[in-house]
Amino acid sequence: MIEAVSCGGLVIYRGKILLLYKNFNNRYEGWVLPKGTVEEGESHEETALREVREEAGVSGTIVEYIDKTIYSFVVPEDTVSKEVYWYLMRSNCYDSKPQTEEYFRDSGYYKYHEAYHLLKFDNERAILEKGYKTYKQLKRAQKWE
Repeated sequence: MIEAVSCGGLVIYRGKILLLYKNFNNRYEGWVLPKGTVEEGESHEETALREVREEAGVSGTIVEYIDKTIYSFVVPEDTVSKEVYWYLMRSNCYDSKPQTEEYFRDSGYYKYHEAYHLLKFDNERAILEKGYKTYKQLKRAQKWE
């Protein structure tokens, strides 16, 4: 089994959530949250910020850690067991630019119920639920700027 670690972000601006649309040769397609592999010498927070910047062109700010998801998938050489560490992030505008080299074809900010139904994976919907609940609590307490 191959073990892999990634980090990503639930990025929010004015109550809307950043999503990316990926289409790889019409075999893998769907809306996802930005995430990617930890590079050597990089902290989980640094990875999450870098991946959001690279995949979506967004400079986010980490507000707090949300949770970790674990899943596995099969590649020709083996089974990959992946852990993804998720962070709640704030953005300062609606601008985003999908990274076409990674097969991202579109990006944008969506209302919670739209994002929930667009997301391809159940584990990312769970992160959206948990992270958005935290966002609303921080907003109510006037701790989200």
